[in-house]
Amino acid sequence: MGGIFKTFFLLLIIAGSYFLYIQYGNHEQPIRQQDESEQLAGQSEEQLNVPEEGVLSFIGKSSDDIVNTLGEPVRIDPSSYDYEWWIYNQNDRQYLQVGVKDNKVVTVYAIGPDVNVNPYKLGQPAGDVFKTNSISSSISIDLNGSSYRFEMSEEDMNTRPIVQIGDIFVQLYLDKFDGELSSIRALDKETLIKQRPYEVVYRGELLEPAELTDEQWKAVEEGAEKQILDLTNVIRDRHGVPPVEWDQMTSEVAFGHSNDMLVNNYFSHESPTEGTLGDRLKEGGVTYQLAGENIAAQYIDGIAAVEGWLNSKGHREALLNPEFTKLGVGVNELYYTQNFIRPFE
Repeated sequence: MGGIFKTFFLLLIIAGSYFLYIQYGNHEQPIRQQDESEQLAGQSEEQLNVPEEGVLSFIGKSSDDIVNTLGEPVRIDPSSYDYEWWIYNQNDRQYLQVGVKDNKVVTVYAIGPDVNVNPYKLGQPAGDVFKTNSISSSISIDLNGSSYRFEMSEEDMNTRPIVQIGDIFVQLYLDKFDGELSSIRALDKETLIKQRPYEVVYRGELLEPAELTDEQWKAVEEGAEKQILDLTNVIRDRHGVPPVEWDQMTSEVAFGHSNDMLVNNYFSHESPTEGTLGDRLKEGGVTYQLAGENIAAQYIDGIAAVEGWLNSKGHREALLNPEFTKLGVGVNELYYTQNFIRPFE
């Protein structure tokens, strides 16, 4: 295999002297039904208007409008929130995902630095982002007779606050290490309620996405794996790091670990039955000079998992490590595993 493999608490050491720090927490969000004595306060801050140009203006438009503007997507990935992701990944600097439900755009995700995200600009300093409009620690929504209040933690406010612009909601993913806007996600109110990315208090009926069959989940997972590869390379390009290529055997190892964590209800780099990353790669027939692993659980999708890794020191080091040349990604429902390797030359 080449080199010594040892694990010391949170330090994963693979192939001789190279070491990588990797660990990540569970981000499942609390849901609480409102007590009768509570009041769901509305927002008092002055809101911006939806721009006439840029991706925020896509929300509510027809799928025909999107094709006329952007052309046909490179591929279409299903989601677990009732819409399909139209993927535009021809250029890392213009990477865009458009969520379409019933031929209408309900969400958009933009990370390519050349994408028009007016009134914001990807890569702009976080301080300028907070000057654009008022950002509150809570947002209230009324929909079909039910009321919802999303409450953000301090960590949420610092790394992924949400603002309302007109009738849409915009998540601002901030890179806390570079101190700049990494990407944005715009959603209509129905999609935001289904995703519930923050703690939520509600009164009335809790809106839920449709349940998926095993076959539907598999399609969602395969799409998320491809998106995670895409986003990893967009971020590496942003930092002047060469891209990583998909490695199928490593991906199968990564999926096995995500599946193992889900089925056996644990969250760790070391499996009670399958052992360490080195053990799993060996069992999967993967040979390498260098390897590393990122894991995450209970993020709403692959986008949120990647942005979470970007704001965690150890995961970020793996994402941006120029020594890695191959990547395997495995997603099982809301469990995510990235296995990076550098094969023998």
